[in-house]
Amino acid sequence: MIEIHNIHKSFGGKKVLDGVSGVFETGKTNLLLGASGTGKSVLLKCIVGLIKPDIGSVTFDGTYYTNNKLDIRQEIRRKIGMLFQGSALFDSMNVEENVEFPLKMLTNMSKSERMDRVNFCLSRVGLENANHKMPSEISGGMKKRVGIARAIAPNCTYLFCDEPNSGLDPQTAITIDELIKEITEEYNITTIIVTHDMNSVIEIGDKIMFLYKGKKLWEGNNVEIMDTDIKELNDFIFANRLMRDAKKVEDERAEEEDRVEEERKGETR
Repeated sequence: MIEIHNIHKSFGGKKVLDGVSGVFETGKTNLLLGASGTGKSVLLKCIVGLIKPDIGSVTFDGTYYTNNKLDIRQEIRRKIGMLFQGSALFDSMNVEENVEFPLKMLTNMSKSERMDRVNFCLSRVGLENANHKMPSEISGGMKKRVGIARAIAPNCTYLFCDEPNSGLDPQTAITIDELIKEITEEYNITTIIVTHDMNSVIEIGDKIMFLYKGKKLWEGNNVEIMDTDIKELNDFIFANRLMRDAKKVEDERAEEEDRVEEERKGETR
């Protein structure tokens, strides 16, 4: 579990985060949702420790991370896996070497132990025979899978994903969403995903925090988000016609259920 407490951050006098607090639960896919420029990525960087908040603190399973001793912060960092927006694979390394990289940097594993772990992680993301392919030889979806394999290779406790579906076709995006959710549940990881993709919200939104102009405006799950009275959230969710039509159908279904229930009550009186 990761907790954030009253996070504030400004750049050049412009406030980007304004008192954001919340809890990200273990074994669930926790989504940071919002339009571009709302502070999602800055909040993620504050949590990871890439940016120091002006005010506020972050705790990982009860251990304070912000402003703690260097050795404690480093110990927590060893438990963090990152999936970057552009996958961020090393172009000069093949798939196997990319996944092995954090094991060489963060563990004392022997070469054979590293290879066993690399092969296990590649198998887990469905890339059993891709070890010697170069990043230039694989698709965008495969690059994301390699990125996930690399992130979980050191047995991470916390997984951070920055726009994992960026640049992917809808079908591949759903596959990546499902893979992240499966790994989160299987290994009981605390996963935080930055996204503005409503498909991800609907598919894997166990817990969602909606940011608007640097503030936490709402939080809940992928069922509750479809029925709120917060204008800014509804404007974001139902910005496209497909979502508006889906909302209309859902409202009509709910009205019909209410009507039938009222008729049933009337008959029993």
